[in-house]
Amino acid sequence: MTKYPGDVVADLQRTVDELAARLDRPLLLEDRVQRVVVYSEQNGAMDDVRRDSILRRHSTPEVRQWVRTAGIHEATGPLRIPGAPHLGLLPRVCVPVRHEAGLLGFLWFIDSGPAMSGARIAQAAAVAPALALTLYHESLATGLASHRELEAVTGLLLGERDSARQLIEAGAFPQAQPVTVLVARPLSDEPDEALRLALEQGLLALRRRLSGHHPLHLVRYDHAVLLTAGGAMAADELHAAMSIPVVVGIGRARPALAEAAESYTEARHAAEVAARVPDLGRSVEWARLGVYRMLTHLPHHELHPGLADLLADEQYLPLLETLETYLDLAGSAVATSRALRLHRTSLYYRLQRLEELARTDLKDGGERLALHLSLKLARLSGSYRPREARPST
Repeated sequence: MTKYPGDVVADLQRTVDELAARLDRPLLLEDRVQRVVVYSEQNGAMDDVRRDSILRRHSTPEVRQWVRTAGIHEATGPLRIPGAPHLGLLPRVCVPVRHEAGLLGFLWFIDSGPAMSGARIAQAAAVAPALALTLYHESLATGLASHRELEAVTGLLLGERDSARQLIEAGAFPQAQPVTVLVARPLSDEPDEALRLALEQGLLALRRRLSGHHPLHLVRYDHAVLLTAGGAMAADELHAAMSIPVVVGIGRARPALAEAAESYTEARHAAEVAARVPDLGRSVEWARLGVYRMLTHLPHHELHPGLADLLADEQYLPLLETLETYLDLAGSAVATSRALRLHRTSLYYRLQRLEELARTDLKDGGERLALHLSLKLARLSGSYRPREARPST
C-alpha cells in the first residue's frame, strides 16, 4: 500500500467507505502509478484482480498494461474498461483523480452484476475532486504531513507560538523572513461545501505557483487564509486563482512567523469591510482602511439617533447619499455639487431637509462627526447601501 501518513489515509478511507456505501459497490483507490492507497470492504462481485490488489497492494504488470491501453492515463472523466477473462478481470469503471491537469490516482469499481448507471458514475466522479485535493495537499506539504501542517497553521492563527516553531523546524517556512497574511472571503451563494472546495482548489493551485514564497494556507467555513514569506504578493494573483468571486483582505507584514496571528486579524477585518463596502474595491489592505480600521471594533447599532428612521426608509436614500458625499468632502458645497452633478441650490435644499428630518445641525462639528461615523457604521452593518460608489474616507 502507498505510504501516506495515518491521518491522510484515515481521511481517504472515510471518503471511500462513504461513497462505496452510497453506491452499494466495492471501491478501490490507487495512486498515479497504480499502487493501492485504500479500499472499501468487499460486497458484490469479486474477481482475481481485486483480490490480488488487496493482498499484494498492487495489480500485476499484465493488468496494469491492459488498463493503460484502455486509456486511463489520458482520460479526464469516467471510463468503462472491458473485462479480460484471461487476466481474471471483470469489467470496470475507472474515475481518474485529477487536480487541474495533474493525474493523482484512480477510483475503481467493478462494473458487473449489474453494470453501474450513468447517475451512479456521476456520483463517483463528483467525489474525485475532494480526493484529489487531499492527495495534492499531501504532495505539497514540506516536512510535515498535510494534516499536521493544517493543525500547525490553525494553532499559529490562534497565536500559539509553538506552532510557528513546528513549521519552521519542519522546513515549511523560513525562520528569518517576515510573514504576510491574506484572507479571501467568498461573494458567492454556492452551498458551503462547494465554496470550501473552490477555495481549497484555488489555494492549492496558487501554492504551486508561489513555492518561492513558502506559502501556507487554511480554509475555514466562511473564508480562506494564505500566509506568504517575504514581501506581500499581489492580491490579483489570489483573485486569478479562484473560480468563485472573492474579496481579499491584506494584513500588514510581521517580522516573524510567530506574529502571524496579528496580520491575520487585520486581513480578516479588511476582507469583512471590503465585502460590505464595495467602494473600497475587491482587494483591501488593512493599512489603507482609513476610518474603517477603528469602526470595525465598534458596535454597529450605536448610530446617531436622528438617522434610524431615515435608514429604515428607502425614500430617504438620496438624502443620505448626499449627506455622506458632503461629509466625505469635508463639507465643501462646491466639491459636493460637482461630485453629485447637482445644482448648489438643490444641494442646500437637500441638506436643510435632512437637518429637519434627523433633528441635527450641520454647523455643529460634533454633530457632523457623529453623522459621518454613523453612516460608515451603517455601511458595515448593511443597513445603508448607497446606489452608487462615492468617495470614501
